[in-house]
Amino acid sequence: MAGWIQAQQLQGDALRQMQVLYGQHFPIEVRHYLAQWIESQPWDAIDLDNPQDRPQATQLLEGLVQELQKKAEHQVGEDGFLLKIKLGHYATQLQNTYDHCPMELVRCIRHILYNEQRLVREANSGSSSSGILVDAMSQKHLQINQTLEELRLVTQDTENELKKLQQTQEYFIIQYQESLRIQAQFAQLAQLNPQERLSRETALQQKQVSLEAWLQREAQTLQQYRVELAEKHQKTLQLLRKQQTIILDDELIQWKRRQQLAGNGGPPEGSLDVLQSWCEKLAEIIWQNRQQIRRAEHLCQQLPIPGPVEEMLAEVNATITDIISALVTSTFIIEKQPPQVLKTQTKFAATVRLLVGGKLNVHMSPPQVKATIISEQQAKSLLKNENTRNEYSGEILNNCCVMEYHQATGTLSAHFRNMSLKRIKRADRRGAESVTEEKFTVLFESQFSVGSNELVFQVKTLSLPVVVIVHGSQDHNATATVLWDNAFAEPGRVPFAVPDKVLWPQLCEALNMKFKAEVQSNRGLTKENLVFLAQKLFNSGSSHLEDYNGMSVSWSQFNRDMTRGCGSLLECGASRMRNWEKVWENLPGWNYTFWQWFDGVMEVLKKHHKPHWNDGAILGFVNKQQAHDLLINKPDGTFLLRFSDSEIGGITIAWKFDSPDRNLWNLKPFTTRDFSIRSLADRLGDLSYLIYVFPDRPKDEVFSKYYTPVLAKAVDGYVKPQIKQVVPEFVSASADSAGSSATYMDQAPSPAVCPQAHYNMYPQNPDPVLDQDGEFDLDETMDVARHVEELLRRPMDSLDPRLSPPTGLFTSARGSLS
Repeated sequence: MAGWIQAQQLQGDALRQMQVLYGQHFPIEVRHYLAQWIESQPWDAIDLDNPQDRPQATQLLEGLVQELQKKAEHQVGEDGFLLKIKLGHYATQLQNTYDHCPMELVRCIRHILYNEQRLVREANSGSSSSGILVDAMSQKHLQINQTLEELRLVTQDTENELKKLQQTQEYFIIQYQESLRIQAQFAQLAQLNPQERLSRETALQQKQVSLEAWLQREAQTLQQYRVELAEKHQKTLQLLRKQQTIILDDELIQWKRRQQLAGNGGPPEGSLDVLQSWCEKLAEIIWQNRQQIRRAEHLCQQLPIPGPVEEMLAEVNATITDIISALVTSTFIIEKQPPQVLKTQTKFAATVRLLVGGKLNVHMSPPQVKATIISEQQAKSLLKNENTRNEYSGEILNNCCVMEYHQATGTLSAHFRNMSLKRIKRADRRGAESVTEEKFTVLFESQFSVGSNELVFQVKTLSLPVVVIVHGSQDHNATATVLWDNAFAEPGRVPFAVPDKVLWPQLCEALNMKFKAEVQSNRGLTKENLVFLAQKLFNSGSSHLEDYNGMSVSWSQFNRDMTRGCGSLLECGASRMRNWEKVWENLPGWNYTFWQWFDGVMEVLKKHHKPHWNDGAILGFVNKQQAHDLLINKPDGTFLLRFSDSEIGGITIAWKFDSPDRNLWNLKPFTTRDFSIRSLADRLGDLSYLIYVFPDRPKDEVFSKYYTPVLAKAVDGYVKPQIKQVVPEFVSASADSAGSSATYMDQAPSPAVCPQAHYNMYPQNPDPVLDQDGEFDLDETMDVARHVEELLRRPMDSLDPRLSPPTGLFTSARGSLS
């Protein structure tokens, strides 16, 4: 009853809005006298779309009627007598109104209670600074639900008006037939004698005049009813279009944007169930209005009356068809996107869904969905409705799938589980664009009908842009293209335009989102980390993040791969190999791009150091000079771990140790190859002179739980050797701590690390394939290929020593493969 007490305190416009909620469908007196009973009933526990809940709704109706009758019986006195009659009348009225549709009573009372609570909440929020703060998103969703309920009630009202019009017209036709019968009787009067004919003629004339006058009045009334009904439909369609715009252009577009950001590691886009519920309600209301308009047109055709109605109905019919067409085509969406870095000859999956499929009974004749891959230019032409003549940019295997209806969830979707891109056709690239910057999209299309083939729809939807690669070495640069596109794509863009420059804070947000997702850590990039990255990118010495807020970062600064020619040997003919020229817009002073360095950091953390990063043991984003400044006043043995400037994905150890030559030391960077051999924790454990993790945490306290246990016993009679990290300048200290156990000297770091700055996840240039200038030597490469092929075809025992490869041909910079 507390809710009704608060509702009675509403004033002004809020009070007027509350009064509008009540009427003959539910009198306000019933709300007043049964307030406590009404507010204590489980109205929200009933699923209005579930017929199995109808018995509960019937019980609530019976309970409401009984409560009213009890309240009426207890009224005494003169005032009580009138109230007794009124309450008894309301009990009978509600019984008659909702006896055949008790679910409508539940819907009505839920609508009333919800709006009462909303009005009270808004009044409290507006009048008191300590009022309830309602979440903006929840409030918007409540508003959408309220408007949909208003549309449903308006549609029910026009349904009642249409039935009234039909009954009036049917009675008019009966009377019109009576008029025709009277006219026929006039023709029969000639057969009667004059006296009888005169008597009958006078009576018929009086009856005909009266009937003609009635028909004229009733025709005007019919025309008025028709015009009023058409005007109501016009208003309904205006509200429908507005509500559909909110759901499709706001809510659905926001969901798609969240889905795009999720590709960069943002939060999950969320379930489609709420959106589907709204779209299904829209579809149901639109379809009901469309059927009403068609029935109104039929009535006009059945009894033509000159006037503006036919034109009005034609207009609203065209409008309602446009509305439902927009709803169906816009709700054909990709629930699960294909991978945005798509490798040829690799299986991938995707899911498309029609949000209104179940409500429009599309599943009764399940449509087939086809997936094809098209280029950016073809996507532009498609959106312009230009004739693309079914041109595609590649071939996808297993690209057709029938939509399935899932009864339990009420969803209609097609699950592509085993697609594979067999081949890709690339466009001719101009300027500095590389294959990892070229964008494609997967086009999903289908055709289906609704309403017994009344309307046929051809629907299409495009995936997020994908970058096609043929080799894993292209993955990381392709990821940069996808990251930039997902982060900075603008709503309603032409496929797949993105700004060439963005502000540094925008890039910071994208990098932090990607970093946390890739490293799978809640420890994101701090303000100090972002300052370091800005210094690296802009070659600046400022240590204030605010100094970079107005600075722009171009795509070229981020990761411009200026590769002219083809993406890989697999994509190019031999005749084009000699024209390869690769130029990176590298960071100042280094031979890698900003993204390559940052991606290397994420890769090594993800593969080897996630727990250490989460523990705060890796400082990471500091340069050599900053490490010097941090350690210079610390005790000997204090060290920190930072990301290498010279080695992509490398981690180096900087530590304080006074000696005659120096007091600060930097170990040559370790890469992912080194950590695959021996972990960072074990390497640190080997170096006994490293005592404190910066600033002052004991090393063993931080890393001991990650040390690899030493086997105490021999296995199968063999003594297992140990690989131990040793720094030559500190070898005596290491030897003292190691004792007499056998070790392999893994000197700082593994000598297998190439002295040039590279990271093994990026393509390297093996010496036998490059000449002294680093140019691709096609002749030598083809000779090697032919020689290997010939060797593979011969039995091992028949090999001629003269056919053995030249000395050093299969020798890498790290030594012989044998």
